Amino acid sequence: MTILIDFLRLEEAAQILADEGKLQAEELQQEMLDGHGGPFWTLQVNSIYRSTLMVEAVRASLEQSLNAPDLEEAIAFYGSELGQRIVTLENAARAAIIDKAVEAAARARYTALTGEDDPRLALIIAFAETGDMINRNVTSSMNSSYQFMRGMAEGGALEMSEDEILSDVAADLDDIRTDTEEWLYGYFLMAYNPLSDEDLRRYIAFSEGRAGQALNRGLFDGFGQAYETISYVLGQSVARAMLAEEL
Repeated sequence: MTILIDFLRLEEAAQILADEGKLQAEELQQEMLDGHGGPFWTLQVNSIYRSTLMVEAVRASLEQSLNAPDLEEAIAFYGSELGQRIVTLENAARAAIIDKAVEAAARARYTALTGEDDPRLALIIAFAETGDMINRNVTSSMNSSYQFMRGMAEGGALEMSEDEILSDVAADLDDIRTDTEEWLYGYFLMAYNPLSDEDLRRYIAFSEGRAGQALNRGLFDGFGQAYETISYVLGQSVARAMLAEEL
């Protein structure tokens, strides 16, 4: 498993996601704490967004998801020249899209191609469909929102029952799906732009196979569990900071 973790460069990816999370937490502080989080907030955020915790969550998930033959196939693919190029492109694009201007450009490119029967976009959509990535990302976003609100409620800063939280999150389903489609397809279009159509078809073929499906499931489950934990603890931290500010 360690070889696959290395080929996937999960530590690098997790650090990018942790940096992204810290920036989002800073925006949250401005919106919900009026920028008064102070050292306490910084300490909490740095403790919550630890890349090592994400990597271990994903490692445990992959160990459950991949049997020996699937693991060997995944190692063979990601150890290849194409596999390493894909990982490099994915991580570089994820780091770049943290920038709001880059994200806006990526979304705009996807929007411009919709309804145009663009063959490249068709391949991108086919790739996303191999792992049911839209639905899985939507579910992950909703679960994270639920856990964040649950953390705030249990922290005493939000007076809502579990049913009320679930209803509130469910009410945003259509907006979350639209946002997810724009972001994910924009990200894929940017990340895989240097790949030829044939390279992308080879990636799709791997993703459609048993090993690719098992790998995708393990990655989504692992990162999903990590983000749910992060969101819950972040909600609690916001609640503590809000209550401390009132004292």
